[in-house]
This record gives sequence, C-alpha cells and structure tokens, in this order.
Amino acid sequence: MNLSQCVGTMNLLGDESRIRLCALLRERELSVTDLVRVTGISQSRVSTHLARLREGGFVRDRREGQHAFYALATDTMPRTAQAVLEEATSSDDPTLDGDRKRLSELDAEQRGQLPESFVGKMDLHYSPGRTWQSLVVGLAALLRLGDVLDVGSGDGAAAAFLAPHCKSLTCVDASPRMIDAANERLAKFSHVKARLEARVADAQALPFRAAAFDTVLVFHTLTYAAEPAKVLQECARVLRPGGRVVVLSLDEHAHRDVTSPFGERHSGFSPRSLRTMLTRAGLTVASCDVASRESKKPHFQVVLAVADKRRSASSKSSKAG
Repeated sequence: MNLSQCVGTMNLLGDESRIRLCALLRERELSVTDLVRVTGISQSRVSTHLARLREGGFVRDRREGQHAFYALATDTMPRTAQAVLEEATSSDDPTLDGDRKRLSELDAEQRGQLPESFVGKMDLHYSPGRTWQSLVVGLAALLRLGDVLDVGSGDGAAAAFLAPHCKSLTCVDASPRMIDAANERLAKFSHVKARLEARVADAQALPFRAAAFDTVLVFHTLTYAAEPAKVLQECARVLRPGGRVVVLSLDEHAHRDVTSPFGERHSGFSPRSLRTMLTRAGLTVASCDVASRESKKPHFQVVLAVADKRRSASSKSSKAG
C-alpha cells in the first residue's frame, strides 16, 4: 500500500459512523433499513457512508428486487483497514456493544421472537397485531353483561366493543350528531341478539325508569357535565340493586388551557372527590384510583372508579329463598 492509499484508508475509517457500519457488516449481510434501525443513524447518512465505503472497496452490495444488501468486502479491503476494524471491534466499547445488542434483537424479531428489550415493557412497544384495540376486543369477550347504559357515549366507539356481549345496550349523549354516528356504528351489529339503541338525552335527567340497568358506564363524561354530582345520582337511580357503575375521568389537573378547547367544564376529579360524589349518590365504592398516566406532557392521569348499588334487605331475602 502506498502513502496515498494509506491516507485514503485512514480517512475512510476516520469517522465513527463508518466504523460502526463496518463492524455490523462483519457480522452478516444487512440492508440499509436494518442498519438504520440498529444504529439510529438517518437513512440518508447511512446511504452516503455506504457509498463511500463501497467506492473504497470496503463493502460490496447486491440487489434483491428493490432492496440493496451490504456486506463487508474482506477480500478487497486493505490489510490496514482490517487491522483497524479488528482492533476496534474487539474492544469493550459501549457504542459497539449497543449496536451488537440491537442487531441481536433485530434478528430475534425477524425470526418471530420478541426482543429481550420487550420484557417487562410490552405495553410500551408495538408488534404486529398487538394493539390496544385488539386487547380491548379480547378482554370484552370475557364479559357476560346484562342491560348496559353508556352515559355520554359520544359516537359509540367504546360501546361498540361491548355490543356483542350485552343483553341490551343503550347509548345516550347530548349531541344529536354523536347519536346519529352511534346509531350508524351500532347498526353494524345487527347480527347480535342484544337490543341496541342510541338516543339523545341529558345525563342529568336520564329518561329511564328506576332500576332499569345492570351496568352503567360513565367514560370521560363528568368533566363535560354542568352538574357532575347530579349525573352520578341519576346513574345510581337507574341502576338495579346489585348493579355496577364504572367511571373514567381525568384526574384533577392545572391545564385548563389544554382541555377547555375540547369543551370540558371541569379540571378533572381527584380520586378522593370522585369517591365522595359516588358515596353521596348512594353507591358503595369498590375502588377509585389513578389507573393510567400519559407519557406525553402534560402527563394527564385518568381515574378509574367502580361502585356498586347495594341490594335491599328484601331482595337479598327473596334471592336466598
């Protein structure tokens, strides 16, 4: 190797990203997409580095359809470059160690196995088919519900998951447009035996007789209501003895600038205040705690409350008889 070739080799390897790419390509043939995923380097930069390495005889490529795959060209690579790479890759370097770990995870994923980094964090990662929607569908299939009322149902998006598992499902919302959309959504379940309907109604004055439902859902409704306590009182009134109310609500927060454009009247409800309202409505609170926290700022939290309506002494004795 003459002086000019030696300088050229040193220039090519004088970049950390190119050494990382060469170290990975020593392991096996990889595509640009693979290299981007493993290193975190942008696709344009990876392509630029590979072009220079190919021109210098460091890597070779082959085409397979629209995809290009690269491998280290050990037969044409200068000995000096091989020695430098051997020294670099044999060192205990955290960057190269991280690349090797991510390459191993990529291999496992491509073999149909979940990467080790998923363990304990599966709720934070996506894999094909593993969505929150599919999880809800699966969990809903475990339910055997009676007569269900969804108070503040919106367009029926949440209620639709329960439709196949109810004796009857009634959606109510103050918005006629939302109810039109809910009826359209529920029409897709004409094959189920449950009686399904959606109607315009005021959550603070529900148009149903007392003790008409086994389950009442109040999902993100209270913050929009003028009188949240009245909503819960009405839910308790139309609930049968032994029935259950399930409430989801934003936790108390200080970000009205974010929520007010959505029409919310109240800045959420703390578990303590929600528990108090449910108790005053005559319900027995089974649980009432923060159930989730958003990962993005301002990190809104959601409170989940479950409350039951006591059976009267007469209904208990008749059931026992």
